[in-house]
Formats: sequence, C-alpha cells, structure tokens
Amino acid sequence: MYKLIIFDLDGTLAESKQPLTHEMALALTKLLSHTRVAVISGGAFSQFLKQVVAQLPVDAQLAHLSLLPTSGAALYEFEHDDWKKIYEERLTEREKDTIEAALRAAGEETGLIDFSKKAHGERIEYRGGQVTLSALGQEAPIALKKAWDPKHEKRLMLRDAVVARLRGFSVSVGGATSIDVTKSGIDKAYGIQKLCERLHIPESKALYVGDELGTGGNDEAVYKTAVTTCVVENPSDTLRTIKTLLSAV
Repeated sequence: MYKLIIFDLDGTLAESKQPLTHEMALALTKLLSHTRVAVISGGAFSQFLKQVVAQLPVDAQLAHLSLLPTSGAALYEFEHDDWKKIYEERLTEREKDTIEAALRAAGEETGLIDFSKKAHGERIEYRGGQVTLSALGQEAPIALKKAWDPKHEKRLMLRDAVVARLRGFSVSVGGATSIDVTKSGIDKAYGIQKLCERLHIPESKALYVGDELGTGGNDEAVYKTAVTTCVVENPSDTLRTIKTLLSAV
C-alpha cells in the first residue's frame, strides 16, 4: 500500500460537480483506514466539502484526508472536528481583475465564448487562489460539458490565447469546459510537493490517480513530481482501482 494516494476529483472520483456515489464513498472510507488520502482539483474548497466530505459516512477517518482545492493553491486538514487551512496562495483583487480581463479577451478573440449570451451560471469565478473560466457556465449540465470539447482543442486554444495576454501566472486546462489561472508556479505539482513535505512522505511513496494525465490534460503537471501515476477513464474505473489497492492490504 502507498503511504499517500492522491486523487483528482471531477472525472476521477465523481462526475463533474456531482457528489461521490455511495459505493465510492464507502471505498474511500476503507482506504482512509489504511493510508493517507488526498483530493486535488481546480474546484473551490466549498465544492470539495459538498462533493466529497458530505458524502462520507460519520466514521470516516477525516484526519487521514487532505484537501487541495484550486489546483493545489490551498491545503486543508481536519483538526479538532473542523477543517483548518494550512496555506493558501491567494490572488489579490488587482490580480483577479487582470486575469478576468485576459479571460474575457481570449474568449472573444477565439470566438469560442460569447459573453453577451446567457450561460449556465457564472462563466468567470474567483476562488481565492484561482480564477476559473467555464465556457458554458459553472452549472452547465454534464452532457453539454462532455460534448463541448471532447478532443481538448477548444480548451487548448483558449489556454494559449490567455497565456499570450498574461505574464507571471500559471494558466492550465481545467475541467471539461474550463481554464484555470493561478499564481506563477502554482499547479498540482506544487500542491503535491507541499503536501508530501508536510506529511514527511517521499513523493516516490505516493500514488496519483487521475483521468487527464495525457498531454494538455489537467493532471499533466503531476509528471513534474516523483509520484507514481495511474490513469483512469472515469469514476467506475477509479472504483476498480481502489478495490484492487484494498485487496492487497
């Protein structure tokens, strides 16, 4: 068993912005009884609480769970019956405004986003350590999200257009329709390195499980670390992976 198992969230542990299934929650709870577990994704901390923590049974060992929202720009641990922020690489209001202007210009220049049209919720969201552009809106139905950019072409085009306008920030492909912007050097690799240092666990003793580890995917930054990687196709595949890990205990 690895000393630390790190999971992506959307597309890996659950469908986009959907809660863990009951079976997944039980599997994670069993895993937490044997090793440290972390979840890292581009979502806000509140989204992690809703999708993951709220779905776990009351006997889950939350002290063994680490949450890294906003692509690793923040880290939370469970202490004294509450979640404690360990760090956050927070963007300033000025940085947020600069990023938002670049995101809007990129969407319009590429012709991929018409901000004058109604979306499924907010298209641009400030998450503290990250600003996220969701092409269809934050609350777009899963089916629409999956159909919008199945080959990553639109997101890569948007990312490149944003990069051309921003200096001093990290710009990456996020979920099925999103682009994430953080401070320079802040990405999933940064979050994993900070977590391993805090837990005194060598990166080589950790496993990362994600569905977007290919070129241009939102898990690609993980290759900058020494963790072992495991590519999954969807939450069902992740569930099988967890059961395989548990069977070896």
